[in-house]
Amino acid sequence: MHRVFVFGTLKEGFPNFATNKGRRIAGDFVTSQAYPLYLMGERHSPWLVDLPGAGLQVHGQVFEVDDETLAAMDRLERVHEPDGYLRTRVAVEPAMQDMGRQAIEVFAYLKRAVQLDASQVRLGPLPDYTLAHAALYRPRIVV
Repeated sequence: MHRVFVFGTLKEGFPNFATNKGRRIAGDFVTSQAYPLYLMGERHSPWLVDLPGAGLQVHGQVFEVDDETLAAMDRLERVHEPDGYLRTRVAVEPAMQDMGRQAIEVFAYLKRAVQLDASQVRLGPLPDYTLAHAALYRPRIVV
Protein backbone atom coordinates (compact mmCIF):
# COMPACT_ATOMS: atom_id res chain seq x y z
CA MET A 1 0.00 0.00 0.00
CA HIS A 2 1.06 3.55 -0.74
CA ARG A 3 0.05 6.77 1.00
CA VAL A 4 -0.83 9.63 -1.33
CA PHE A 5 -1.54 13.25 -0.41
CA VAL A 6 -4.23 14.66 -2.69
CA PHE A 7 -4.77 18.43 -2.76
CA GLY A 8 -6.80 19.00 -5.94
CA THR A 9 -9.09 17.11 -8.30
CA LEU A 10 -8.34 13.71 -6.68
CA LYS A 11 -9.83 14.79 -3.33
CA GLU A 12 -13.03 13.18 -2.13
CA GLY A 13 -15.99 14.90 -3.83
CA PHE A 14 -13.84 16.56 -6.52
CA PRO A 15 -13.79 16.10 -10.34
CA ASN A 16 -11.26 13.23 -10.64
CA PHE A 17 -12.09 11.41 -7.43
CA ALA A 18 -13.38 8.40 -9.41
CA THR A 19 -9.73 7.57 -10.18
CA ASN A 20 -8.93 7.51 -6.46
CA LYS A 21 -9.97 4.05 -5.26
CA GLY A 22 -8.02 4.35 -2.01
CA ARG A 23 -9.04 4.32 1.63
CA ARG A 24 -9.01 7.76 3.19
CA ILE A 25 -7.02 8.26 6.37
CA ALA A 26 -9.24 10.15 8.81
CA GLY A 27 -8.86 13.90 9.07
CA ASP A 28 -7.39 16.58 6.90
CA PHE A 29 -3.69 17.11 6.38
CA VAL A 30 -1.40 20.00 5.53
CA THR A 31 2.05 20.01 3.95
CA SER A 32 4.76 20.36 6.58
CA GLN A 33 6.51 22.88 4.33
CA ALA A 34 5.02 25.68 2.30
CA TYR A 35 4.51 25.04 -1.43
CA PRO A 36 2.93 27.26 -4.09
CA LEU A 37 -0.49 25.98 -5.21
CA TYR A 38 -1.88 27.69 -8.30
CA LEU A 39 -4.83 27.39 -10.65
CA MET A 40 -3.20 27.27 -14.06
CA GLY A 41 -4.22 27.98 -17.63
CA GLU A 42 -7.58 27.88 -19.35
CA ARG A 43 -8.37 24.54 -17.69
CA HIS A 44 -7.79 26.02 -14.20
CA SER A 45 -5.74 22.94 -13.27
CA PRO A 46 -4.42 22.86 -9.71
CA TRP A 47 -0.63 22.85 -9.71
CA LEU A 48 1.39 22.20 -6.58
CA VAL A 49 4.82 23.40 -7.65
CA ASP A 50 8.00 21.72 -6.43
CA LEU A 51 9.34 24.83 -4.70
CA PRO A 52 9.45 23.86 -1.01
CA GLY A 53 9.54 26.89 1.25
CA ALA A 54 7.64 29.14 -1.20
CA GLY A 55 3.89 29.72 -1.10
CA LEU A 56 1.75 28.41 1.76
CA GLN A 57 1.17 25.19 3.64
CA VAL A 58 -1.36 23.35 1.47
CA HIS A 59 -4.38 21.46 2.82
CA GLY A 60 -5.49 18.10 1.45
CA GLN A 61 -6.39 14.50 2.19
CA VAL A 62 -4.29 11.35 2.53
CA PHE A 63 -5.32 8.03 1.01
CA GLU A 64 -3.86 4.56 1.20
CA VAL A 65 -3.90 3.15 -2.32
CA ASP A 66 -2.86 -0.15 -3.89
CA ASP A 67 -0.48 -0.53 -6.84
CA GLU A 68 -3.34 -0.50 -9.37
CA THR A 69 -4.80 2.75 -8.04
CA LEU A 70 -1.36 4.37 -7.87
CA ALA A 71 -0.81 3.40 -11.52
CA ALA A 72 -4.22 4.91 -12.45
CA MET A 73 -3.28 8.13 -10.64
CA ASP A 74 0.06 8.16 -12.47
CA ARG A 75 -1.81 7.90 -15.79
CA LEU A 76 -4.21 10.69 -14.85
CA GLU A 77 -1.35 12.92 -13.74
CA ARG A 78 0.66 11.97 -16.85
CA VAL A 79 3.86 11.25 -14.89
CA HIS A 80 5.49 9.66 -17.95
CA GLU A 81 4.87 12.72 -20.15
CA PRO A 82 7.34 15.63 -20.36
CA ASP A 83 4.65 18.11 -19.26
CA GLY A 84 3.13 15.79 -16.64
CA TYR A 85 3.34 15.83 -12.88
CA LEU A 86 6.20 14.43 -10.86
CA ARG A 87 5.21 11.86 -8.23
CA THR A 88 7.49 12.63 -5.32
CA ARG A 89 7.60 12.30 -1.55
CA VAL A 90 6.55 15.13 0.75
CA ALA A 91 5.91 15.40 4.47
CA VAL A 92 2.40 16.15 5.69
CA GLU A 93 0.92 16.50 9.16
CA PRO A 94 -2.58 16.56 10.59
CA ALA A 95 -4.28 19.91 9.99
CA MET A 96 -5.56 19.80 13.56
CA GLN A 97 -2.50 19.69 15.79
CA ASP A 98 -4.50 18.38 18.74
CA MET A 99 -4.93 15.05 16.92
CA GLY A 100 -1.61 13.98 18.42
CA ARG A 101 -0.12 12.57 15.20
CA GLN A 102 3.32 13.27 13.82
CA ALA A 103 4.25 14.21 10.28
CA ILE A 104 4.23 11.34 7.77
CA GLU A 105 5.94 10.94 4.41
CA VAL A 106 3.57 10.44 1.49
CA PHE A 107 3.52 10.63 -2.28
CA ALA A 108 2.18 13.79 -3.92
CA TYR A 109 1.92 14.95 -7.53
CA LEU A 110 3.90 18.15 -8.06
CA LYS A 111 4.79 20.18 -11.12
CA ARG A 112 8.46 20.88 -11.73
CA ALA A 113 9.38 24.52 -11.09
CA VAL A 114 10.76 24.84 -14.65
CA GLN A 115 7.23 24.13 -15.97
CA LEU A 116 5.76 27.18 -14.23
CA ASP A 117 4.80 29.96 -16.65
CA ALA A 118 3.72 32.95 -14.57
CA SER A 119 1.55 34.22 -17.44
CA GLN A 120 -0.64 31.11 -17.04
CA VAL A 121 -1.34 31.60 -13.29
CA ARG A 122 -5.06 32.25 -12.88
CA LEU A 123 -5.14 32.25 -9.06
CA GLY A 124 -2.76 31.67 -6.19
CA PRO A 125 -0.79 30.84 -4.30
CA LEU A 126 -3.62 29.16 -2.42
CA PRO A 127 -3.76 27.27 0.89
CA ASP A 128 -6.56 24.99 -0.30
CA TYR A 129 -8.25 23.82 -3.51
CA THR A 130 -11.97 24.30 -2.88
CA LEU A 131 -15.18 23.23 -4.60
CA ALA A 132 -15.45 26.79 -5.96
CA HIS A 133 -12.04 26.28 -7.62
CA ALA A 134 -13.13 22.86 -8.89
CA ALA A 135 -16.16 24.46 -10.57
CA LEU A 136 -13.69 26.32 -12.82
CA TYR A 137 -11.75 23.15 -13.72
CA ARG A 138 -11.97 21.73 -17.25
CA PRO A 139 -10.81 18.12 -17.79
CA ARG A 140 -8.23 17.38 -20.42
CA ILE A 141 -9.80 16.50 -23.77
CA VAL A 142 -8.41 13.17 -24.96
CA VAL A 143 -8.48 12.68 -28.73
